[in-house]
Amino acid sequence: MPRTFFAFALAACLSATAFAAVPAGEQPGLAQIREIDLRADIGFLASDALHGRLSLQPGDDVAVQWIASEFAKAGLTPAATDGQGRPSYLQAVPLIEYRPDAQATRLTLKRQGQSTQWKTPDVSGAFPEDRDVVDAPVVFAGYGITAPELGYDDYAGLDVKGKVVVVFDHEPQETDPSSIFNGTGNTRYATGYVKVLNAQEHGAVAVLIAPEPSHNHPSAQEIRVRIGHQAEHAANPIPAQALVDNALHIPSMVISAEVSSQLLATSGSTPAVLQNAIDKDLKSHSLALTDTAISLHLHNSSRREGITWNVVGLVEGGDPKLAPETVIISAHHDHDGESDGKIWHGADDNASGTVGVVTLAHAFASNPIKPKRSILFAVFAGEERGLLGAYYLAAHPLRPLDTTRAMINFDMIGRDEKPSLQTDGLIQVPADTSNRLNLIGAAYSPDYQRTVAKQNQQVGLVLDDRFDHEYALNVFFRSDQFPFVLHNVPAFWWFTGFHPDYHHPTDTAEKIDYPKMAKILKLAYLSAWKFADEATPPRFESHPGGQKIN
Repeated sequence: MPRTFFAFALAACLSATAFAAVPAGEQPGLAQIREIDLRADIGFLASDALHGRLSLQPGDDVAVQWIASEFAKAGLTPAATDGQGRPSYLQAVPLIEYRPDAQATRLTLKRQGQSTQWKTPDVSGAFPEDRDVVDAPVVFAGYGITAPELGYDDYAGLDVKGKVVVVFDHEPQETDPSSIFNGTGNTRYATGYVKVLNAQEHGAVAVLIAPEPSHNHPSAQEIRVRIGHQAEHAANPIPAQALVDNALHIPSMVISAEVSSQLLATSGSTPAVLQNAIDKDLKSHSLALTDTAISLHLHNSSRREGITWNVVGLVEGGDPKLAPETVIISAHHDHDGESDGKIWHGADDNASGTVGVVTLAHAFASNPIKPKRSILFAVFAGEERGLLGAYYLAAHPLRPLDTTRAMINFDMIGRDEKPSLQTDGLIQVPADTSNRLNLIGAAYSPDYQRTVAKQNQQVGLVLDDRFDHEYALNVFFRSDQFPFVLHNVPAFWWFTGFHPDYHHPTDTAEKIDYPKMAKILKLAYLSAWKFADEATPPRFESHPGGQKIN
């Protein structure tokens, strides 16, 4: 039965049920959200035929074409243009794919005429171009953060031009609920991407990211081990990818505590003392490291360029004054491919999110009445390789970001959260998650959270904000809403949580909780209507943590 016909047939029934308070003008689109469609669409995207949808591989290209065809069937307006300037649902995302040569990756310390060299696992890193930094002086720059709205700057009075910068991972005072850095939750300053970008803007030539001496969470090296595909792809590692026009022009390495201690040995202090000093007064304790030079080598065994695509379509707003403003509904279409006869199906991650976007595209496009603001539906490329499609769209927006009022990003919305290697010992998983949805991002937009909570009165999900108050898993940085948070867009990750099948071949379609997923999409539909219609859209809070340092 056609989607549109079924939608109108059900609208009258819905108005007398749990969604009776939903305005009549929104009911037809709401009726489009059907479990039977979710089941069929996820079954296709997560099938063996798509070979795990690895970016730049044919299976993912099939997913791209399927999404574009669904946008066309729904009647969305193409939001991009092709190489000849014609309207298109495909935004080309040029990538570099490369394989780091672990044997050629090394870091060498030169001090007092002696050399000390480290290789994996003490140092790790990747860069899309072969990069050699030779005999560069080294500077310690605290946590590598410049946050003027907080009155905090690790680079205050520090000259790092032409130098290698050593910085601690995460951010100060992260175990302190009253910290200006969002209490025990992450801010956007805690991620390595922002640290490297900040060092680059100050003139550094490379960044070494060290674990904080005092921490009660896994290091960056340990986190990788907890993700399933790292071990199972060991015989045939997934190649790295980067944007051709990557904003990061300098390399970085993750270093061990032992390497950090040796680099900082001439500081007159220890890493632990330096960390405690920063955490105590939130002042700069950065310094140049005397008699310390390093050589850094990152080489690749192979390199090629290719094109993948963001799939983008628009439902134009019904109010001429507000239609130029935008609400984004997004997900990512890629996953981890196949290796040694096993396929990483990616049903939850992220066929569920992709199908969620497609379903809502049909819902809004078929609804006779349109929201006041326009809705951009975007399914991103290369999320698993580093949020690449999202970073590309944020850098090459199809509609102005300063009038983008909210973003709903779906990434894993199809399962019940369960304890797993990803979460063991790091975060408490509730005993019953069968009706639970995690919303991630409220620190930067409490207004957004309130709007969703209000609409949830019609749906009845349990809304959970645990991931906004933890720092061990770095969840805030790990999906496609994050590049838009960096551009001050109120953007949330909608997420049903980790489970034992996360990034394993066993993430398959029959394990999706389709009734729960349908409820989540209904909540997203109602919330997107509010974001698109309300007179005062959600505000972005650039300073989520507390009082500025005096």
